Amino acid sequence: MKNRIKEFRAKHNTTQEELANILDVSRQTILAIEKNKYDPSLKLALKIAKFFKIPVEELFIDEKDKTKRKKRKKD
Repeated sequence: MKNRIKEFRAKHNTTQEELANILDVSRQTILAIEKNKYDPSLKLALKIAKFFKIPVEELFIDEKDKTKRKKRKKD
């Protein structure tokens, strides 16, 4: 699952360390999520979205769902 955390962090002038502290996780967790090496739990995904004041769907992109929508558009 792709995400836009790095993009929103930049918009909010927030470092990985600051975000990690706010969310009570390690900086390595934030890094792994940003690099798409780790999918956060639903609880953590909601906390991240709440911090940025955006819907979770705007923050995380389900690549499988994106592919399905492209197929439907072609049909």
